[in-house]
Amino acid sequence: MSAALKELRERFSVAALPAQPEWGEQAEGRGARSRWSRAALAGRLTELSAAGGAGVLSWAVGLVRDTQREEETAAWVTATESGFYPPDAAANGVDLETLTVVRVPDARGVGRAAGHLARSGAFGLIVLDLGAGAALPAALQGRLVQHAQRHGTAILCLTEKPARAPSLGSLVSLRSHALRQRRGEGRFACGLAVSKDKRWGPGWEQEEIRHGPPGLR
Repeated sequence: MSAALKELRERFSVAALPAQPEWGEQAEGRGARSRWSRAALAGRLTELSAAGGAGVLSWAVGLVRDTQREEETAAWVTATESGFYPPDAAANGVDLETLTVVRVPDARGVGRAAGHLARSGAFGLIVLDLGAGAALPAALQGRLVQHAQRHGTAILCLTEKPARAPSLGSLVSLRSHALRQRRGEGRFACGLAVSKDKRWGPGWEQEEIRHGPPGLR
């Protein structure tokens, strides 16, 4: 077990799940792959957080790649100060030509733009890159969940906060925390620990070794 995953396990006091098949060209680890996939998160509001944002983009980009492999359309809604960098995403297997990227002035606009996209029913995955100090009004969360359930859309909110910080709200179906640890030149151990899961219950985790450009968080 890596130090990164051990740290996550100590934070949440969780037990490991049986290993599942590895996935993605850039993944060498094993974990609960079927639970962290676009299909498994469809119709749900998911929050993925990390202190300082380290590691969240790696897991989010993996979901975008997963979505595109299903021949579904993904959208990424981000504020201008976001760390999303298209060349890094492309280097990690994302087809930028089929990825809709919406840039808005601030985090408040991220939620509003995501609401319009979710209502259209045209997307299999919508990523809300909210950053630090993020908040989504309960009414907006409710609308997002309704659209997600109606159209089978996975809605992923990326936030910067410690693992013990509260989630965005009670409508969040799955709350997970990411941690990244460098394992050498261009290699990172990416850990994922779930503290809230209304479908399968909390306590599952996943770890993968990823290869990526230095800019990928």
